[in-house]
Amino acid sequence: MAVSAKLVKELRDRTGLGMMECKKALRAVDGDVEKAIEELRKSSGMKAAKKAGRTAADGVVLAKVAEDGSYGVIVEVNSETDFAAREENFLSFAKKIAEAAFAAKTTDVAAIMTEEMVATRDALVQKIGENISLRRISVVEGECVAAYVHSNNRIAALVELKGADAEVAKDVAMHVTATNPRVVNKDDMPADEVQKEKDIIMAQPDMASKPVEIAEKMVIGRIGKFLAENSLVEQAFVKNPEQKVGAMVKAAGGEVVSFVRLEVGDGIEVAVVDFAEEVAAQLKS
Repeated sequence: MAVSAKLVKELRDRTGLGMMECKKALRAVDGDVEKAIEELRKSSGMKAAKKAGRTAADGVVLAKVAEDGSYGVIVEVNSETDFAAREENFLSFAKKIAEAAFAAKTTDVAAIMTEEMVATRDALVQKIGENISLRRISVVEGECVAAYVHSNNRIAALVELKGADAEVAKDVAMHVTATNPRVVNKDDMPADEVQKEKDIIMAQPDMASKPVEIAEKMVIGRIGKFLAENSLVEQAFVKNPEQKVGAMVKAAGGEVVSFVRLEVGDGIEVAVVDFAEEVAAQLKS
């Protein structure tokens, strides 16, 4: 039977589901909204599982640090779109995840996704119509740990210092979110990464005609620049470019020990979907 736009809107308002899903449910029960809701509730577990197969590459990162600065955690909770990531219920769920990870002080995703947490997640998947997943958790412990979360909740960092206070650590964490260093000190850069960079430099066109001794000096200089650009303590501090991060922390009586930085969706491959084709497929179904 034909289903009116008014009935579709009513079912959408009461369930939070998508237009096509509501329209299909109403057709199956001859336009009876109450029956449609009942059938949708019966099938909610199945739908949540089906949606879980879709790529969730958007979302938020949230951080929480102990009052005494002894440890902190960052969690990345993913959704499929930025729109869902800004939804109140999604953010509430992400905060619940962060609190659980903080209390457990663990990086084990499976330990946080208890039966109760999975049930909450599945209900949210059903409501907003997108896959939701806890992707990763990072924990940093030490003498002085601080966090910084970018205002859009897409990038967060934890920094561990010794000999300095939380304000300095927070400044460094802010710097880390902005510049994305790879290591703390130059000597921390893995040897294979250094070799890869050397190979890239040697393959550059301007190296071909250079005498061996000149080429070697050029490689040394460019590797030095590469290490400085990617080592936290060697980078120019974002709040004062005249001073390196390491020098700033040292002036405050401290030393950078470690850091971790998470960015939403980093490393996730997302299939490109033609929007017009997706809409056409939904209409056809």
